[in-house]
Amino acid sequence: MIRRLFYLALGAALAVWVMRRLRALSPDHVARRAVGEAADALAGLRAFTDEALESAAKRESELRAEFGLDVETPNTPNAKDGR
Repeated sequence: MIRRLFYLALGAALAVWVMRRLRALSPDHVARRAVGEAADALAGLRAFTDEALESAAKRESELRAEFGLDVETPNTPNAKDGR
């Protein structure tokens, strides 16, 4: 009798597990999961891009300060343009 109850409970648990796995493979669930993962990837890409642009701007300002390129030269007709 106990053995039959054990196998009945095991079969019910297995049936529940199989139904959940099959439900996870439905097109709506797969599409929803794919959209969520794509949105997460896009957010990560945006964060990376923002950080890269910020670092590039910071480095550019450091280089401009180091080489003295921050000073604007006046546009006068007598100024040589380096040719």
